Amino acid sequence: MGALLSLIAGFASGETAAALRRARLAAIAYGLAGVAALCGIGFLIGALHIWASARYGVLEATLGFGIGFLVIAGLILLIFRLGAGSRARRRRRRRTADMTALGATAALAALPALLRSRAGPGLVLGPAFALLAYAIYRENARPRRPPMDTEED
Repeated sequence: MGALLSLIAGFASGETAAALRRARLAAIAYGLAGVAALCGIGFLIGALHIWASARYGVLEATLGFGIGFLVIAGLILLIFRLGAGSRARRRRRRRTADMTALGATAALAALPALLRSRAGPGLVLGPAFALLAYAIYRENARPRRPPMDTEED
């Protein structure tokens, strides 16, 4: 409730509009700086190509630049593909944690109403015992790793 009042007070005082204006100006400034940086990098690559053309020849320099950029593109794709598995695992863990938190929140929200009803304690304690039993089962049913073979000479 306090966050809602703070949000309403922010709207009323104009603080939110000022914050949005500052964010928009920052985005424009960073965008223009990014465009200028890309132009600078383009000119540096052009200058490097001119230097390589004078030293090695136009065809050789152009072939070298083309092959070099293709190698860079391949390395970027390779690194992206190698990281895809860890990103998928991270998303899966986050989704599981979010669903667990959502379930716990829903259960805690329903708990007072269940406890006030006539069958409430039974409805609460039954699933709680089932959850406890499942946790004990999972703890004891994990596959054991065989001990490392240590050969004595």
